[in-house]
Parts: sequence; C-alpha cells; structure tokens
Amino acid sequence: MRALLVVNPAATTTSARTRDVLIHALASEMKLEAVTTEYRGHARDLARRAAESDDMDMVVALGGDGTVNEVVNGLLHHGPDPDRLPRLAVVPGGSTNVFARALGLPNDAVEATGAILDALRDRTERTIGLGLAAGTPGTEDEGVPPRWFTFCAGFGFDAGVIGRVEQHRERGKRSTHALYIRQALRQFLEEPHRRQGMITLERPGAEPVSDLVLSIVCNTSPWTYLGNRPVYASPDASFDTALDVLALSRLSTPAVARYATQLLTSSPERGPRGKHALALHDVTDFALHSKVPLPFQMDGDHLGVRTSVTFTGVRRALRVIV
Repeated sequence: MRALLVVNPAATTTSARTRDVLIHALASEMKLEAVTTEYRGHARDLARRAAESDDMDMVVALGGDGTVNEVVNGLLHHGPDPDRLPRLAVVPGGSTNVFARALGLPNDAVEATGAILDALRDRTERTIGLGLAAGTPGTEDEGVPPRWFTFCAGFGFDAGVIGRVEQHRERGKRSTHALYIRQALRQFLEEPHRRQGMITLERPGAEPVSDLVLSIVCNTSPWTYLGNRPVYASPDASFDTALDVLALSRLSTPAVARYATQLLTSSPERGPRGKHALALHDVTDFALHSKVPLPFQMDGDHLGVRTSVTFTGVRRALRVIV
C-alpha cells in the first residue's frame, strides 16, 4: 500500500518527537511519503495531487479539523468518487478533533495511529457523507467556489465566535475551551442582530423560515466538544444521512441561558428545543440568506462574511479508515 502522510507542524497537541514516532509506526506498515505543510492550503494541494495520481491508496491527515478539511477538499477537488479516490485516515493533532472523534477514533494521536493500523490489518472502512457549501446563484456571493465540510458549518453567531478566537490566536493566544467561552460571551454582548434575526432559510417544497439569529449545519453528531464533554446541537445528524440544521430565532438573555443549558446537558437522545428553535433532519438541499453580511465558518475555520450560502448534503462521498 502506498500512502501520503500530510503533517501539520503547528498541530497543537503533538510534538516533533511524537510526530516522528507516528511516522515510523505508519512507515513500518506501508510505503509512506510524509510531507509537512508550509502554508495555508498546502494540505489541500497535496491531497489533490494524491487524488490525481494513479498509485496512491490512502491519504493520512495528521493535524486538527482544519487540516482534515483541507485534505478532504483536495481529495474531492474533482468531485466525489469513493471507489476511485484514495481513502482518508485521520490522526488527531488539534485541540478539539471533532471529525476524528465522531468517527470513533481515540483523541490521542498515538492511540489513534494504533487504531488506524488495526483497521488496515482488518480491512475495516466506511463510506461517509459530507456537506458542500457554495455561493447562491443570483446573489452577490454566487462566485464563491464550492467547499466541502466534514462535520459542521455555521452562519451568524457561532461563526462570529470562531472569528474572534482566530483573531486572538493570531496574537499568540492558545486555543483553549476557556478562550471560546469568553469570546462567546463577548459575541453575545456585542451581537447587533440578536433580537431581530437577519437569516432566512429556504428549501424546496417548504415555506421559507425568516428572522433567524443563528444557524448551525451539522453533518454528524456531536457538534463539538468542551474538553471531554460532547455537545449535541443536532443529535440525529449522521455521516449516513444528509444534513441537519439547528436555527434559533431569538438570542435574548433568557433564551441564551435556556439554550446554552440545553446544549451543555444535551445527549444523543435530546438536543436544544423550544418555540424559538428550528430543528431539521436529513435535508439534502437548502439555502441560507441574510439581509446583511454575516460571518461564516466551516469545520471551525472562519471564512469571512457572506450574505447567502447554498448547502448540499452528499451521501457516500468519501471512504475513511476506521
């Protein structure tokens, strides 16, 4: 077997020594080419070249959810083709690693490498669905190129929180759960549209839902983690179905207290609910429009502001080693 290992040297939970150990462990079982990323988008470029080659069997992403997202977009540059494309394996190296943990992999890089090697020996894999987001035709964002996401996307409030966190990380702050919580509180206090939502959700065969304050699109469950605690925004979301949506039409102080408590106490059987909460399951095609530009994120990566995004849930998009 020939494999490409894409290594993010800035992965927050792995040291250079740990990465060397992992590389040697993988190289003992396959013909391995290890490449360290050098710039934003490098992982995507490497994975695209692997997908376009005729002799690459697998691409291993060693890093956080951002690295995984780049690798997935490189693999699917020409569209999904699970039977032809190299398989994906993930060694978690970020601070949260939602995608790897949602697949059932250990959150420790060494243990996850062992699990991947066991899966290769046992020939176990699964084909998962992914989400695709693109600019909406006929809007000012229609030229935004399509981009795949593995576990979630957000339009509005949660994307604003991620944008704030990234600003602090660029100033040298470490990515911690406490940092996310502080920025979520500041985003709430400074949110100009929390009482009158700007977002409208449109989908075929249904009436539009307007005046939404935030919208979270999930491709799997849990939505994220606070340390070791999973948080379920859309408990029924799955890699085997299309997309789920959780949207809120109010962010008043009582509403935030209620829904934040529901998120923190959520479970695989019960997520946020109430008269200001909209929950949709297994939706293949829909669009989110805003009256004003709002922040947008995919897989925890802030992508600037948008006024309209079209989403597609694509079943059986990529094979992964688990």
